[in-house]
Amino acid sequence: MPNEPFLPTSRSLSIAWAEVFLKLMDHSVSELTPVIVTVTDVDGSGIASERPAIRERLDRELATHGLQTCHTVANTIFPESLWVPSEDDSARRLYERYESIWPRVRHHHQNRRGVYFRRLTAYRPDGATSEPVNQLQHIIDTYRHGNHRRSALQAAVFDPTRDHTNCRQQGFPCLQQIAFVPVDDEGLCVTGFYPTQYLFERAYGNYLGLCHLGRFMADQMGLTFARMICIASVARRSDSKVTKASLESFADDVRLTLAHEESA
Repeated sequence: MPNEPFLPTSRSLSIAWAEVFLKLMDHSVSELTPVIVTVTDVDGSGIASERPAIRERLDRELATHGLQTCHTVANTIFPESLWVPSEDDSARRLYERYESIWPRVRHHHQNRRGVYFRRLTAYRPDGATSEPVNQLQHIIDTYRHGNHRRSALQAAVFDPTRDHTNCRQQGFPCLQQIAFVPVDDEGLCVTGFYPTQYLFERAYGNYLGLCHLGRFMADQMGLTFARMICIASVARRSDSKVTKASLESFADDVRLTLAHEESA
């Protein structure tokens, strides 16, 4: 098991994901410690460029295993369809729309421990009687009011009052913390930290969701989304329910697609 850091060479969301996944499909590789993915292939509107062939093939394979699509995973971090950038007071409207659907979202069995976007917009430790904290809006207001101290531009997901348990496999939350860092000339870098990340099931959607969140936060902070960094302390190929053998044919398709994309 390699213990040296693995940094994909590509700055494309899709290709970087493919590089990490294929590395984890190598013989005798079960984990990478750590993996640092940097995405800078972003257009002038703050939208991360993707390679549709890679994402579409991944979504088809996820479906064969009964797993969530990249879009669904991304929406747990940022529900992109609920945000209309052209609206007046678009952030407030986004929060209101999410609150209106939250009762339905929370009752889905996969959300029994919570959802990332909800912890970012209504963070309250277990048992606390204080009002929930909208961390995203606090960061936006802090920056707009002139406080650019980087340690103030952080959002927590991990809650020790709920998440310090003795469960062998807990699932949520894998994403622990997000930093929003102004960089370069009026740009914004978003960094997400994962202690453990599953490349097949979750990583592409994680990258996508962080990029969507970065675009929203940059818009609200008067910046331009420029960079997403995802740090996984431990990157694994997949959950134990999805075997390496069952992914071999898929990996071959990813290699062919990647070769085609890189030669185009």
